[in-house]
Amino acid sequence: MDDLNAFLEPGMLVRHPSQPDWGIGQVQSRINGRVTVNFTEQGKVVIDGTLIALEVVYSELP
Repeated sequence: MDDLNAFLEPGMLVRHPSQPDWGIGQVQSRINGRVTVNFTEQGKVVIDGTLIALEVVYSELP
């Protein structure tokens, strides 16, 4: 299976496409297709990168 988040690096900001209420998350790690993200409203979540493509946040607008 393909890693849909292969371009992500620790420190990048992302959003979960089907969980907007989780807020913006910061990538903690990406190992073997699993991405650990610390979301502002949900906390730390491990996401299967073969199933979910996270959305990169390039800038936070007020």
